Amino acid sequence: MREDPMALQQQATAAVPEVSRVLELLEIAWERGRDALSTAPVSTAQIRVMYIIEREPGINLSALRRHLAVAAPTATRLCDRLQAAGFLRRTPRPGDRREMQLTLTDAGTAHLREIRRRREQALRQAMNRMTPATRDALVTGLAALCEAVAEPLPYAREQLVEESG
Repeated sequence: MREDPMALQQQATAAVPEVSRVLELLEIAWERGRDALSTAPVSTAQIRVMYIIEREPGINLSALRRHLAVAAPTATRLCDRLQAAGFLRRTPRPGDRREMQLTLTDAGTAHLREIRRRREQALRQAMNRMTPATRDALVTGLAALCEAVAEPLPYAREQLVEESG
């Protein structure tokens, strides 16, 4: 039996303040542990680029730009900084040397691994204070939230169409 779409929308709307509160608490937690959880020497935007490249080794700049929903100069600057830090490698794509493929260097991969290790340690400490039932609910809820926000927001998609048109 299908649920009423209006009821589902009302339930989602009612949950927004609580989810917002959780996100604020996460921001506070990250701020408290800024030194332990820092992404230095790169910015969080650059870390996002590294995550994308890690998932899609050999991605080109145009595809990366679409993932990020940013203009080409912004994506280029992010990659320039990562390359200068020694975390990104640009190589000509075999078969079309005009197109550059992006991959992480060993140093870039190691940096992501270290960031994940520190974050997982901090999360493990917090989650150890939760009951198994609340941990399971958190994991289920966060997985659903991640799935819901995986696509670029509608306004970001419209902006990309305008820029490329």
